[in-house]
Formats: sequence, C-alpha cells, structure tokens
Amino acid sequence: MATIKHQLHPEKWSDSYADYMFHYTNSRISDYEMAKDLVQETFLAALYAMPNYRGDSNEKTWLTSILKRKIIDHYRKKNSTKGQAEVHMSFYEDGKKKGDWLEERVPQEWGINAEKSIENEELKSVLELCIDYLPEKYQSVFKMKTIDDIDTEEICKELEISSSNLWVMIHRARTQLRKCLEENWFNRG
Repeated sequence: MATIKHQLHPEKWSDSYADYMFHYTNSRISDYEMAKDLVQETFLAALYAMPNYRGDSNEKTWLTSILKRKIIDHYRKKNSTKGQAEVHMSFYEDGKKKGDWLEERVPQEWGINAEKSIENEELKSVLELCIDYLPEKYQSVFKMKTIDDIDTEEICKELEISSSNLWVMIHRARTQLRKCLEENWFNRG
C-alpha cells in the first residue's frame, strides 16, 4: 500500500491557516499581540524548514506542530528566570546604543497607556514622522494592514507579494517603528 506524500504551498499558508493558527494560539496564551507574533514566527520557521519536510503529514498538521513548539518555547522563556537572564536580544543595531539587552530589560509592551498617549498631539506627530521614515514598501504594507485594516489577501494582490512576504514586512516595519519611537519619544531626555 503506497503512502500519500503531501506537498507544501507556502503562498497559501496565510489565507488557509492564519485565522485557525491565531485562534489556536490565542486560546492557549490569551495575549492577542503575542499570538499574532507566534503565528508569524511559525510561518517564518516553516519557510526555513521546508527542505526538511518529508510529506508524511498535511500542511496544517505540520504547521500546527511547529506552532505548538513555538507556544511551548514561549512559556519556557516566560516562566524561566534563569532563561530570561541568559537570553540576549539585539535591540539596537547601530548608533551609540548598539548592543545586546538582557531579555528582562528589553522595553515592555506599551499596553493601554500607549492608547491614551496617542491622544497627545506631540506623540502623534513623532509616530507619523517614524512611519514616514519607513522604507516605502514597509510604509504601504503597515498602513494598509494596521491603520486601514485591509484584508491580507487584498493587500497581497494589490502589491503583488506573497502573504509570507507581507508578514515579514509588517514585522520589520513594527521593529523599525519601535526603535524610532524609543529613540524619539520614550527615551527623550
């Protein structure tokens, strides 16, 4: 009896599995932003792992198994004081603040206070300036997805990019915006 060998179609992952994977993750960690990040990390890890895919399971099962490992790693890191002390994150890549930060000292999520601060006109202008500093394609994708709340599939069609490329660009845009806001708003002095 021959076994079925499954194929991977990464260009369809976001449209086919993103909602399922997000709800799966969010129901296990109850953190909306972290759930989105873990799904993005899963897609990225899957892209890197594609050469090792043997086709023994279908895409959804394979992606879900990667996601489960990401969730487990999230909890290990979150619950391990020793792990926090040992994990270094490169926060600034250049300039006078270049270097690694201990994970426990990386700036925390801005949370609800950030939403209240957005009402402050000065912060709004700094945020707009930071968005203007983004590369043009990151700027377009970020505004369409985050500000205009346009559907992923529609953005991909309009910009002629894959959904995995879209999520990588959104992640990079957020990282650059965070750095810009850290330098120009939160660490002023």
